[in-house]
Amino acid sequence: MPPLLKIALRAIMRNKLRSSLTILGIVIGVGAVIAMVSIGQGAKVMVEKQLESLGTNVLIIIPISTTHTATRGTTGTITLTVNDAMAIERECSAISYVSPGLRTNTQVVYGNLNWTTSVLGIGPDYQLIRNWSMESGRFITQQEVNTMAKVCILGKTVVDNLFGALDPVDKSVRVNNIPFKVVGVLSAKGESAMGQDQDDVVLLPYTTLQRKIMGVTHIGVVYASTVTTEARFEAIDQITTLLRQRHRLRPNEENDFNVISQVEFASTIMETSRTMTMLLGSIASVSLIVGGIGIMNIMLVSTTERTREIGIRMAVGAKEKDILFQFLIEATVLSSIGGIIGVVFGIVLSKLVSYFGGWPSLLSPISIAIAFLFSNMVGIFFGYYPARKASRLNLIDALRYE
Repeated sequence: MPPLLKIALRAIMRNKLRSSLTILGIVIGVGAVIAMVSIGQGAKVMVEKQLESLGTNVLIIIPISTTHTATRGTTGTITLTVNDAMAIERECSAISYVSPGLRTNTQVVYGNLNWTTSVLGIGPDYQLIRNWSMESGRFITQQEVNTMAKVCILGKTVVDNLFGALDPVDKSVRVNNIPFKVVGVLSAKGESAMGQDQDDVVLLPYTTLQRKIMGVTHIGVVYASTVTTEARFEAIDQITTLLRQRHRLRPNEENDFNVISQVEFASTIMETSRTMTMLLGSIASVSLIVGGIGIMNIMLVSTTERTREIGIRMAVGAKEKDILFQFLIEATVLSSIGGIIGVVFGIVLSKLVSYFGGWPSLLSPISIAIAFLFSNMVGIFFGYYPARKASRLNLIDALRYE
C-alpha cells in the first residue's frame, strides 16, 4: 500500500465518528442519484413497451367535433363513415390496413357474474393494425362483419373477472343483454402509455355494435397502419386530401377530422420521460454536492488540527506537492468509501421503491459508474482547497502552532 494512502487511512480512522458522518453525506447523495435514475430508466422502458404495443405505424382518424366523446360511444355531429374508411384503404397507397371503429361502455354477463368494460367495434384488419396476437381461438372475420354476427373476442382482464381459470372460447356471454358467442381471447398487452388497461375490452364486429347495441350508422374512429413508419407523412397527406374531398370542404374551411400519428405521440411521451429522468437525477445530485461540502468542511477542520504535524513533515523534507497529495488522497478516500457504500444503498433503495411503491426500476451499470465517478470528482473538487491551504502553510508558523 502506498505510504500516502496509509497516512490517509490512519487519519480517517483517528476520528471515526466524524469520518462516518462525512461519508454518510456521500452515501446519501450517490444512493439518491442511482435510485432516482433507475426509477426514471424503468419508467422509460415501461413507456417504450407500452408504445410498442400500440404500434408505431398506427394512424388514428377521429372527427374533430367529437374528439372527446366519439370514441366513448356518445353521439353528436359525426363526420366519419364506413365508406370513408373503405375509401382510405382503397385510394391511399401509403396505407396497408384499415379498420372502422366505435366504442361504448356496457355490462358483460356470464352466468351470475358481470363486468362493466369497454366494448369496441372493429373490422378484421384491427388485429394486424395493432399487432395483437391471440391467446386462444381466432379473430373476427369479414363474413361476420358483413352479417352482423353476434360473436365477440375477450380481453384478458374480462376473462379473469368472468371466467377465472375456465376457457371462455365457444361459451356464451351477454353484452347489453344480447347473447354473444366467444370466438377468441386476446393475449395480454398491459397498461397503455396513458395508464389505461388495454386488456379490459370486448371486441365485436363494428356492424354488430352499430346496429344491434348502439343503434347508429356512423363510426367514431378509423384505425389505419402505414406501409412503413417513414411513410406516415405521405399517408397523413393522402388521408387529409381524400377526406377533404369526400366531406366537400372548401379551401378556407378547416378539417372536420384529425389524423393522429402514434410516432409523434410516442416521441412526446419519450421526451417527457427523458426530461423526468434528468430532473430526478439533477435533484438527487444536489445531495451529493452537499456531501462534498461536508468533505470540504471536515478537511478544513483536519488541516487546522494537524497544522503542527504538517510543519514537522515540511521540516523533515516533505514538499508542497506531498502535503497537497496527502490531503487530496484523504478527501478522495472519504468520497470513494462513501461512493461504494452509496452504490449498494442506491441499488437496495431502488428495489425497495419498486417493490413497495409499485414503480418500475432499471439499474443501469453506466449510471452506477457515473454516480461513483462523480462522487470521487466531488471529493477531489471540494478537497482541493483544504489540501492547497495545508500545502501552503508557512513552515515556521506551522511548527509554532499549538
